[in-house]
Amino acid sequence: MANEGKQETKGQELRKAPARALSPFEEMDRMFDQYFRRGWMRPWRFEWPSFPEASLPEMKLPKVDVVDRESELVVKAEMPGVEKNDLDISVSDNTVTIKGSTRHEEKEEKGDYYRCEISRGAFSRTVALPANVDGGKAKANFRDGVLELVLPKVEKSKRHSIKLA
Repeated sequence: MANEGKQETKGQELRKAPARALSPFEEMDRMFDQYFRRGWMRPWRFEWPSFPEASLPEMKLPKVDVVDRESELVVKAEMPGVEKNDLDISVSDNTVTIKGSTRHEEKEEKGDYYRCEISRGAFSRTVALPANVDGGKAKANFRDGVLELVLPKVEKSKRHSIKLA
């Protein structure tokens, strides 16, 4: 009973999470994050100072592609520096959540950093899916820093005619 709601797939543990759609506010936050990450201040060629201790957790979010095929959805996420064992993936009817972390071995550096852009630490990314999926039949593959999830779509209920009496 300990494995109820869980499935082991190629070394990955997939958990069936309760269905939860992204709220309009979460979706708007995601859209703003994408807009500002693109570099809307590029024309001025000014770079804001980078302070690693003040970096936002959104900077650590993996980039994700969602491909809608006829009978399945394919989710690909870039996660360089993440180890397979540091990933936790959960699937609900219409969302997938990817949690993980990157490790950083402390070593003494001579001098101060001039630039520090490599994100380290924990992240969590929830992606809304365009169709309901069967998390129990999901397949996961992690290779060269890219996670690929193949999520079979749930069969839509067939249309029935109802005759009035």
